[in-house]
Amino acid sequence: MTALATLLLIPTGILGSVLARQAFATAVWLDARQEAALTAAAWRAGHLRNIITPQVAGISMIQVVAPNRRVLAASPAARGLPPMTSFWPSQQDPMQDLLTCAHDGAGCLRLSALRVVPGPDSPVVYAGRPVDGFTPVEMFDLLFTVEVAVLVLLTAWATWKVAGRTLRPVEAIRSDLAAVNVNDLDTRVPVPAGDDEIVQLARTVNSTLARIEQAKLTTERALRRQREFAADASHELRTPLAGLRTQLEEAQLHPDDTDLRSLLRDALLDVERLEVIIDDLLLLAKVGAAAPDRETVDVTALVRDEVARRTDRILVRLDLEDKVRMHAAPRHLARLLTNLLDNAQRHARSVVEVGLRRDEGFVKLWVSDDGPGVPVGERERIFERFARSDTARSRGHGGTGLGLAIARDIARAHCGTLTAAESTYGGAMFVMWVPVSGCPPNNDAAAAHPESRNGERPYALTAQLEAARGRAGGSRA
Repeated sequence: MTALATLLLIPTGILGSVLARQAFATAVWLDARQEAALTAAAWRAGHLRNIITPQVAGISMIQVVAPNRRVLAASPAARGLPPMTSFWPSQQDPMQDLLTCAHDGAGCLRLSALRVVPGPDSPVVYAGRPVDGFTPVEMFDLLFTVEVAVLVLLTAWATWKVAGRTLRPVEAIRSDLAAVNVNDLDTRVPVPAGDDEIVQLARTVNSTLARIEQAKLTTERALRRQREFAADASHELRTPLAGLRTQLEEAQLHPDDTDLRSLLRDALLDVERLEVIIDDLLLLAKVGAAAPDRETVDVTALVRDEVARRTDRILVRLDLEDKVRMHAAPRHLARLLTNLLDNAQRHARSVVEVGLRRDEGFVKLWVSDDGPGVPVGERERIFERFARSDTARSRGHGGTGLGLAIARDIARAHCGTLTAAESTYGGAMFVMWVPVSGCPPNNDAAAAHPESRNGERPYALTAQLEAARGRAGGSRA
C-alpha cells in the first residue's frame, strides 16, 4: 500500500510542479509583454526620459535599446547595465519572449522584446524579471514535497495499523493451529465476528480440524476393531479347533477303535461351528468398517417375509403397523431381525412376538419372548462379543455369542439404539429405535461407537431417541 501510494503521489507531484512552472512562466511573460507595450507607447508619445518607472508589478528590469545597442532608457533595477540581451526581434515578428542567461550582472532573465515602431531603425523595449530567487513555484514545489512526504508517511502508518488489526485474527488462528497435536484434535480456532475472508478462513480451518479428528477416530476405531477381531477370533476359534484336533489325534492313535461315521459327524459339526463364527466375525467387521448402502425399505413387508421363511419350533406372533418405511440397508436389517428371532426361539417357552411401530420420525421394532428373561445387571453385558449370561440363556442353548453384538452394531450403523428390557410375557424384550430418514448428512453411520470423547453418548439423535422411548414407555406400542 505504501509503495502504491508513493508510485501514485510522486508522479503526480512532478506533473503538478511542471504545470505550475509553466503557468508561472506564462504569467511572467504576459506581465512582461504588458510592461513592454506600455513602455513602447510611452516612448512613442515622448513621455519617457532616461529613467523608466515600471507600471506592472513584478516587472523590474526594463531597457529601451537603440539599433546600435546603446541603452536609451532603463528602469532603476537595470540602470547602468549594458543591453540585457543581444536578441533583436524582426520586423515580421516584432514581439518575442525569451529566456536569457547571458547577462553577468543580472543573471537569468525572462524577457519580452518589442519593437517600438515598425521601421527598421526602431528601438526595442526589453521588459522582464530575474528567474533566480524564491519564486511561488519553488514555494509550491516545497509545499507539495512536504505534502507528499506526509501523505506517504500517513499511508505507511495507516497500512501498518490496518494490516496489524486485520492480521491479528490470522495470528490467533496460526498460534492455535501450532498448538494442535495428534493427541488433542478437539481444539478449534477462534472465529471472529462478521462474515469476511478471515471468518471464512477460521470456519474452514475448524471444519478441516473436525474432519481430521473424525478421520483419527475412524482410524482408531478400525484399529480397535482389528484388534478385537483378532482377539475374538483367537479366543472363540480355539475351542472348536481344539475339539477337532483332539478327535483327529485320538482317531490317529486308535484307528481300530474309532467309529468313522461318528468321527466325521462330530468333525463336520465343529467345522460348521467354525464357519458360523467366522461368518459372524466378518459381518461384525463389515458393519463397523463403513456405512452400508441404504434405500427406502418397507419394514413391515420385510418383517413379514423374514418370519414367513422361517421354520421355528414356536410360531411367531406379529403386531405390525402397516406400511412402515425407513431409509435403511435391507440386508442388514433382515440380519438384525434374524439374530433377535434366533435368540428368542432359543429361550422362549411358548411365545415369540415381533412388533413394529412408527413414532414421530422414528421406527420402533421389538422382539419379545416368555423365556427366563435377562437380569437387569446383565442387560448391557449380553451385547458384548461372546458374552453369555449365567441364566438359562447360556452356551448350552447354542449360538456363537455374536448375534446380539451384531444386532446392536447394525442398529448403531443406522444411528439407532438396541436395548434389552422385560417383556409383558415375563421374558426378554429387545427394542430397536432408529430414525426413519436414516443418519444425518454429516454423521457417518459407521462411526457410531459406545465410547466417545468426554464420556458422552455417541449418537447425534440420542436425545430424540430417548424422548421417543419415553413416550412409548419402553414397552409394546
